[in-house]
Amino acid sequence: MYRKALGKGLSALIPEKIVPHQIVQQIAVKDIKLNPYQPRTLIKKEKLKELADSIREKGVIQPIVLRKVENGYELIIGERRFRAVKLIGYESIPAIVRDVSESEVLELALIENIQREDLNPIEEAKAYKSLIKDFNLNHSQIAKKVGKDRSTITNRLRLLNLPQDIKNYLLEGRITEGHARVLLMIKDKDRQFKLCRSILSRGLSVRSVEKSVEKRGSKTKVSDPFLQSIEDAMRNKFGTKVSVVKGRKKGRIEIEFYSDNDLNRIIELLGVKI
Repeated sequence: MYRKALGKGLSALIPEKIVPHQIVQQIAVKDIKLNPYQPRTLIKKEKLKELADSIREKGVIQPIVLRKVENGYELIIGERRFRAVKLIGYESIPAIVRDVSESEVLELALIENIQREDLNPIEEAKAYKSLIKDFNLNHSQIAKKVGKDRSTITNRLRLLNLPQDIKNYLLEGRITEGHARVLLMIKDKDRQFKLCRSILSRGLSVRSVEKSVEKRGSKTKVSDPFLQSIEDAMRNKFGTKVSVVKGRKKGRIEIEFYSDNDLNRIIELLGVKI
């Protein structure tokens, strides 16, 4: 497991513009290996063809970024350009070779895609989970690195709690993230799947699904304004989802965590001595 946090920003590796000390080389396509930690799992064929047509007409305007490995090179940044060049049948591609560690490659591959590509919400959530697991980052740190709100990170990660079939529907674009968030409010899996099937078959809007859940008496929302304010304050403090549930005789507070490191972070914030 990698513990080293990335000390330099993406600008250290992404060539926004070529400067004199950056050497652009023509690297043989056959010598380049894909990054195994690439978060994008779906690349639309029509979009790739559009990029290939653009490259065929104008060339590769921005070099890809590689690192030297045994028997060739490993891709750090520029997978879509690399795949488009292979689609065209070019034998080489302009590239800048960087001397970076494997841990830096992992983090860069994740963050660069989050920042510069329109990842599917599930792909993005998996990338955040990898940053937590492999780099010991919490939600606030990830938010700072990728330039998004902490709540966005937390909400994306919650999508991974959905059953695999529903995650696949979201990954394929058959339901939206809005639909998925409403489905997360339902604890009963059978009811969850039934409503999801209705969304697919009837093309229900997010708002109509929300109304359906509310009519069925979902308990996922806290109606008491005082309890809601407690939830909000605790979410800000712990940097993760917090649920406050109050019953007639007792209640409970649920604090979500996504790794052992995330749990340790919350324990420290609680001031618990172990």
